This record gives sequence, C-alpha cells and structure tokens, in this order.
Amino acid sequence: MQNSPLINKQIPKKQIGNTELEVDTLGFGCAPLGNLYHSISDDESKAVLNAAWQAGFRHYDTAPHYGQGLSERRTGDMLRPLQGKEYILSTKAGRLLKPAGYAKERHGFVSPMPFDIHYDYSYDGIMRSFEDSLQRLGLDRIDILYMHDIGVDTHGAENDKHFPIAMQGGYKAMDELRSQGLVKAIGLGVNEYEVCEQAMDHGDWDCFLLAGRYSLLEQESLETFLPKCQARNCSVIVGGPYNSGILATGVRGKGIANYNYAPACAEIIERVSKIETICDEYNVTLAAAALQFPLAHPSVASVIPGLGNISRIQKTIVLFNQSIPNEFWQSLKAANLLNKDAPVPAQSKTTGLEHAS
Repeated sequence: MQNSPLINKQIPKKQIGNTELEVDTLGFGCAPLGNLYHSISDDESKAVLNAAWQAGFRHYDTAPHYGQGLSERRTGDMLRPLQGKEYILSTKAGRLLKPAGYAKERHGFVSPMPFDIHYDYSYDGIMRSFEDSLQRLGLDRIDILYMHDIGVDTHGAENDKHFPIAMQGGYKAMDELRSQGLVKAIGLGVNEYEVCEQAMDHGDWDCFLLAGRYSLLEQESLETFLPKCQARNCSVIVGGPYNSGILATGVRGKGIANYNYAPACAEIIERVSKIETICDEYNVTLAAAALQFPLAHPSVASVIPGLGNISRIQKTIVLFNQSIPNEFWQSLKAANLLNKDAPVPAQSKTTGLEHAS
C-alpha cells in the first residue's frame, strides 16, 4: 500500500479563540469510523487512521453518537500509543449511551455498538458524558469538548425543554472542565448557526463546530453569526464542507445528489450545476472549491471533512492544495452564486492558503 503524501508542512495552523490551542486548518472527521451509512472493519479503520497520521493529520474530531461509541473506540485505539505527540482531539457531550442490544442500523450508523442514545444536557449529564468518552477513548485527555446537537434541527419542539437545561447546567459543567484544565476549549457541535447565536448570550464559548451552514452553497451565517464570532474572537470549525455530498460529487453523474442528508431539490441541483459550469471555465475541481472556501473567513479555524478510506485521504490532500485563481471566485460572485461580501481564498506561494476579500 502506497503511503499518503506528507502534508504536515503544508497545513497552516490557527488559534482557537482566546485559548492557547492551535489546530490544523485541515482536520479529520471521524464519523465514517462509526460505520456511517456503511460498515468498515476494525482493520480497515486502523489502516485509514494510520494513513491519516502518516499523511500529517493532527486534528481529529469524533463523538459518542458516531456508531454509538464505535468511532471513539477506534479513534482512541489509534491515538493511545501516540500520547505525548502533538495532536488535537475533540469529542462531544449531550448524548449518553444506554445498553440496547445489537442492531443492523441505528441513526444512520450500520452495525453500531449495542447502545442507544439518551439526551442529557444537564450538569450531571455532561460530566457523565465526558467521563464516559475518556473511558471509550482510553485516553486521559480531550482538547475540545462540544455540546452536541442542541437546537431545533435535532429536537424540534423539545428544544424548548433542552435548551435552558443546556445553557444552565450543561454550560456550567463545561466551564468547570475548562477552568480545571481538563479540556482546553469548549463549544457547540451543531448543524444550525442560530442556536450558536443564542448560546452566545448564555456563556463564554471558545469555538463552534458548524456543519454545512457556511459553505459554497450557504452563506446566510455571514449576516449576523460570523460577525458576532469576529467581535468575540470565537472560532468556527466547519464540518460538512460538501453539504452532505453534493459539493463533492456534483450533479452530472447518474447517482442521487445528496444535500443536507437527503436527495437535493431541483433548486439546489440547478445552483450546483451553474457552479460546476464556472468550475469548468477555470479548470477548478468543485470539491476543491468547497473545501477551501470556508477557510477564507477570518473566524474559520479549520475545515474537517469526514474521511473513511485511504483514497479519500489522498484525494482530500490534493483538493486542499489545488490552486484556484481569484477570477474564479469573482465569477461566482458576478453570477450571484456566492455572497458578494464573502471572503475568498487567495493563494500564496510561501504560506499556502490565505484569505482575501
């Protein structure tokens, strides 16, 4: 098996908020290691993580939800012999795992661990979640702890019950863990920026892991959320840069183009098709544009695509380093396919990706 190309010298780091923590701007999303949508073996998982480490990845994000503990176990098994090395690990709290027997599928994860989720954003629930994660990981350290999936997208009307508990008891627990040095940074890991804005009124957060809401397709968060992040020096880590797949696959193939965890509607398909046409004009890979775009915003510290096989690791490295001319971004803006106020990447031969308005 050919090793992935080394990239650690090519990935710049960014500081998380007002902390002393720095993360690589390209991270490794560990959801696929929980058998998201399809199963991979323990040996395959180990090979993927080893290839990622050899390729220079040092920023890993997992969660109890991913395979109901499976992703954390696999990620911890890889990192355990490397304790003392310079990696950054994030996981999430808010879902406790309860024994539920084996199942072929739960919550999109195939052959997960024999547990099901129980939401608990209370002080005790967050503390228990943190301690359980340490045991599943088999590690004595977690660098970033996110409160996972608080918000209307996950809970609907039930969020009115969960949110006050989370902002009072849950936040208190996370703040204590940070003040005691047991984690270096705290935040939310969610799919909606609105709940992050709400949370800003209830606590001092270092960062938000925001999936899919600041992307080549979506820039609504530029209006109020990202300016607030800048004002408070609160970092954003972008998950789901491909909006569940459509910005990786495009819309020209025979398969179903997925957007936001479901088949894309006609309006989204048409918009992506127009972006692909401009990609052709400038010889730009759609997925490269999607991966690089969020990093131009000064509040965005990292982008973490989910990586489930070795070939995808290698492809992601190429996409991350692909040269994209400034004219491409300006053409997207001229065609009303990109917010005119969105910062766009500029290329520097000496420092790699930078941002420019």
